[in-house]
Amino acid sequence: MTQMTIGHLYTSLHAGCASAVARVLEAYEVEVEYVDLDPDDIEEALEGAEVDLLVSAWFPRDEKFAGLGRRVLGDLYQPVVSFASLSPLGSVGTLTSADVDRIIVSDDSRQALEDALKQLPALSVLPIESIGEGALIGRLEKARDAGERPLVVATQPHAVFYTDLLTVIEDPAHLLGGEMSARMIMREDVARQADSDLLDELSEMMLGNRVMSALDYVISVEGQDPEGAAEAWQRGRLIGR
Repeated sequence: MTQMTIGHLYTSLHAGCASAVARVLEAYEVEVEYVDLDPDDIEEALEGAEVDLLVSAWFPRDEKFAGLGRRVLGDLYQPVVSFASLSPLGSVGTLTSADVDRIIVSDDSRQALEDALKQLPALSVLPIESIGEGALIGRLEKARDAGERPLVVATQPHAVFYTDLLTVIEDPAHLLGGEMSARMIMREDVARQADSDLLDELSEMMLGNRVMSALDYVISVEGQDPEGAAEAWQRGRLIGR
């Protein structure tokens, strides 16, 4: 197969992941094109053969996309919704409004927070501020400078976890849910035409949360294009700290 279209969500995180996967495809002389997707577009894009490979689906959340005629590949990284703070604190179950003064939650983590607060009555009285993933670092820098004490809820990987702004808080009961698996979904008709060594390499490909946070940071904060960030990863130059 000489050409493949990768579909991915429009965020910098997913664009970086798609570009890293593309580096593997290109090593097998596959020409790559990209399609940006809204979450509501994914099923239609797969069903209509608009994309050949979805990068990436978060299992078990996105199992609905892994139907008949589709092949699931790999375990690229492990998304997980996390509690964090600007300074070290104890386990989330021990915290009260004396320890934190507000909750700042990224938009994509809001539902997980609402479910968790049912088990955290001491924190349910705190004001909640939802913020877009792209604005999270700037908001937390302002919180730090203003002496605020927020409890932060955000999904790893994310650019903010490549900075020294946050300390992850223990959540032994997994109130925000457990780790997911970021996997690729390839249309079965495409997989049957693909090089078997390429499929094996995609299946074994591992990026990890630290690399993905770094990709997100250099793309969304430093302004690197996704292809350049993926090349830095491939050459071992992405994580320098």
